[in-house]
Amino acid sequence: MKTSAVFSAFLSLLSLASASATSSDRKTYPSTFRPPQVFKNTNLVHIISLEKNYVKENINVLVENIDKAPQNEYYVPFTTDQLSRLGGVEVKDRKDSSIGPFVAEAVELDQSDTHYIRVRLPKALAPGAQQALGITYYLLKAYTPRPASIKQEDQQYLSYTFSAYAPSAYTTSKQKTDVKFPSTTIAEYTKLPGSGDIAEFPQQQGSKLTYGPFDEKPAGATQPVTVRYEFNKPVTHVSRLERDVEVSHWGGNVAFEERYTLYHRGANLSALFNRVKWQQSQFYQPNTWALKEMRFPLRAGSADAYYTDVIGNVSTSRFRSGKREALLEIRPRYPVFGGWKYPFTIGWNSDAKNYLRKTATGGFVLNVPFLEGPRQAEGVEYEQVQVRVILPEGADNVKFHTTIPTQSIASADVVIHRTFLDTLGRTALVIQARNLVDELRDRDLIISYDYPLSASLRKPFVVFVSALAVFFAAWVVGRVELKFDVGSKK
Repeated sequence: MKTSAVFSAFLSLLSLASASATSSDRKTYPSTFRPPQVFKNTNLVHIISLEKNYVKENINVLVENIDKAPQNEYYVPFTTDQLSRLGGVEVKDRKDSSIGPFVAEAVELDQSDTHYIRVRLPKALAPGAQQALGITYYLLKAYTPRPASIKQEDQQYLSYTFSAYAPSAYTTSKQKTDVKFPSTTIAEYTKLPGSGDIAEFPQQQGSKLTYGPFDEKPAGATQPVTVRYEFNKPVTHVSRLERDVEVSHWGGNVAFEERYTLYHRGANLSALFNRVKWQQSQFYQPNTWALKEMRFPLRAGSADAYYTDVIGNVSTSRFRSGKREALLEIRPRYPVFGGWKYPFTIGWNSDAKNYLRKTATGGFVLNVPFLEGPRQAEGVEYEQVQVRVILPEGADNVKFHTTIPTQSIASADVVIHRTFLDTLGRTALVIQARNLVDELRDRDLIISYDYPLSASLRKPFVVFVSALAVFFAAWVVGRVELKFDVGSKK
């Protein structure tokens, strides 16, 4: 009962949103809109991580209010192309991690290539005051393989173009950009004139390049830079993930199923795939840019795992489940090279007590991961994600909260899902998300709902009445006399 009360109090503090509402609220402004110049970036450090197959950017900036009135809206600019591939935007106070994340919403401009993410500060910044912000976001489908086609045994190189100056809608007094790579093999990079004691940018330190520090730059300043580096790992891209979570109160079970449409966005093969060379290379060159296996860490107690594709069951998998952890390891039917596609499905069951709690008021709280998926050293990016949570028949008053960044949630709706032995159909919460990465795996999806006793007894009652009806019908049919009455001969 104590745990139930904690969950109930937790939900009340979260201010759960109605599931029928759309969480991603985009604003559209005229093309003439420009953010008011009320802030100045006193010091900015821009960190670009190319260590995985998606780009992760961190902007650590000290913001100063140079206006005469308090201000609480800070804008970050993005191009149209970047905005379509942008996900996981989170803004926090760097000095106080307990504050935030702040509200960040997209602001689109009509007939303009520049758009903005508007950050609302929880408290208006007074004139002359400063605040340290930490802005984190991800860019999907960011790399281009160079060369575009290589031999099966060659090394893969990727190219990425960005600005040496951090994207900013305000004047920046001082800044630098650090670019992190997966290895020290950086084949090419753009060189810029240095400043002060530094003759030329960038400076290389191991697997990191540093552009800057730069002197004061105006709002919107850019300096295109291109880097090309070795990335001898799979460039794993999931164009669509459909994740189903089915809750059964009578069975005490939560069933998971995930359907993947996976692509390799790396370099294509310049010749036909050679199976003999592939088998030989596994002995003397185990590292490869082809995708040959995936590992799915699951919650402890998971059971009955399965792995199928469009052909049927795939036997090249191993599942281990213990008291502390569970792990599903799978191997595709064939190594997935650049430009290749591999759709597949995995699923498993788990005890409902690991995810489901009853509150003090008689309702229920379900806490499941919004995204699980494979945990790969090279990372995984998800373009579109659909999470469908199928609740028991008769569940109502559905509310949800998720720690996935709000900007990545496209929509959320409550629908009716019909399956076997249903009368009215089961209540289902369907959430559409976009541009997610594996670093967001295991973020919580918390759902509260009411499930009255009458609803829980509906299905057993219907099954019981249906069985009685069948037996009664069989009895009636058995009582019908189908023989002809032949009269006795005179």
